[in-house]
Amino acid sequence: MGRVSTLLLPKHGRFLAQVGGNIRLARLRRQLSAQQVAERAGITRSTLRQIEKGAAGSSVGNFLQVLIALGLEEDILQLARDDVFGRKLQDARLTETRKRAPKRASKNKQTL
Repeated sequence: MGRVSTLLLPKHGRFLAQVGGNIRLARLRRQLSAQQVAERAGITRSTLRQIEKGAAGSSVGNFLQVLIALGLEEDILQLARDDVFGRKLQDARLTETRKRAPKRASKNKQTL
């Protein structure tokens, strides 16, 4: 059985390419070679190259390892940090009126 490639919409492919480009620029600013970052991240140079290209098949774990090697691990906490749409959905549900569930009969009542 062959390997299945991840298919993305062009817009999302550009997002990944931009993230990969940002990782590459961070590596170059630190004057680190691809070999050095790959060794520190515990991945191969070809995997790092795929991450820097924005390949869809790269795992989040590998992305995190590269960010750690570059000292940027805190950046991953920015993902989905301010979920505006989710907050609007949550606020809409909070304003709905809910009916209370009926009270359950107490188990401690003694029957005569």
